[in-house]
Amino acid sequence: MKQKKERVFERARKVAEETIRDPDKIRNVIDAALNMIGSASSSSPFHELTDKFQSLVRLVRAYVNREYRVVPWQTVVLSVAALIYFVNPFDAIVDFLPLIGFFDDAAVLTAVLASINHDLNAFLDWEKSTTQNSGEPVPRVVDAVFEEVKEDTMNNG
Repeated sequence: MKQKKERVFERARKVAEETIRDPDKIRNVIDAALNMIGSASSSSPFHELTDKFQSLVRLVRAYVNREYRVVPWQTVVLSVAALIYFVNPFDAIVDFLPLIGFFDDAAVLTAVLASINHDLNAFLDWEKSTTQNSGEPVPRVVDAVFEEVKEDTMNNG
């Protein structure tokens, strides 16, 4: 079972690299992840991971929107791969099996969060300093609107 989970996550990692470069695809992944976590009840296995998951999504969104770019590429890829794995209904243990499939997702998400903890904490520090300067609280991602990636328009012609 562990080998199958590793193969599925490796596939998600490869897809993540492609997805990050496509604004529509990354928006769909973020929206799907937000819908899944937004529909999770307080009794779900993800309840304890919600805050970290929200931070992970905000990190990806800030990277995609070019607001926060001082994060290693590998961290971004792992983050997007975790989101893809999370929203993929055909992961190692199918999510429609009560609780078991969700624990599988939680295990993968926990492993990714542990491996990028330093980068995620740096992002949270940046986010905190940014919001302190603006005076506005950090919005919960579920309540926030996704902003489309806009290309730099240096050559306006």
